[in-house]
Amino acid sequence: MSTTALGAFLTARRARLTPDDVGLVSTGTRRVAGLRREEVAVLAGVSVDYYTRLEQGRERHPSRSVLAAVARALDLEPDAHDHLFRLAGLSPGEQPTPARPRVEQSLRDLLDAWPDTPAFVLDRRLDLLAGNALADAFYADFTQADNLVRMTFLDPAGPRFFADWRRAAKTCVANLRLALGHDPQDRQVRELVEEVSAASAEFRRWWGRHEVQGKTHEPKTFRHGAVGELTLSYHAFDVREAPGQQLIVYRAQPDSRSAEALRLLGTLAASSWLR
Repeated sequence: MSTTALGAFLTARRARLTPDDVGLVSTGTRRVAGLRREEVAVLAGVSVDYYTRLEQGRERHPSRSVLAAVARALDLEPDAHDHLFRLAGLSPGEQPTPARPRVEQSLRDLLDAWPDTPAFVLDRRLDLLAGNALADAFYADFTQADNLVRMTFLDPAGPRFFADWRRAAKTCVANLRLALGHDPQDRQVRELVEEVSAASAEFRRWWGRHEVQGKTHEPKTFRHGAVGELTLSYHAFDVREAPGQQLIVYRAQPDSRSAEALRLLGTLAASSWLR
């Protein structure tokens, strides 16, 4: 169990809440933001000493029932709830991310069977492991379409490509934070965090908030250099034969401006490859 990671997560999540958020009456002068440790302890039904030891990393074997109570006290959403359990070493069956992720040929063939929509495979580190032709064209504005974190924070195309860059960036950080919950010792994730932290103050600030979030399904708007604005929804599918990999498929509303833009992008990509 990574006690430092667990304690930092609990501290950050406690700091996000106010007494009003959890139905408590605020009393006295507050020198720091968020709930006090004793308030979390009361909400979770544990002693202040126990919760303090948990946050400081001196309690190394919390039970499932205690962690569930703490998760409720901190009002953790599902992804954050699962992340808490993984940090405490209580998620069964988790496997570290492979050092060299491999995408099965059958999955690559499936990607190519969808010529009219961008489809690609990600790992937990948000590396782009494989994609179809339209996915390559979709990300053509970037210097190198290799990792969504680098693309979002380090590539000059990022702020232009993501119409709501702030939302995309914060989500990207929360997705990456989730990866460390699966394998707190993942060297490649930690190296990526160090690399991007050194170059981006926004990344450092949001990384310190300990937000965790998996892929969602809400539409996103992009600004592509060749075809203009596209608003696309997407679905994320876990790849059962490769834990940690996800298949991402974008789609546009039928007969929409975005659907027409995708068709144009496919035509432009095909024309460039034929030359």
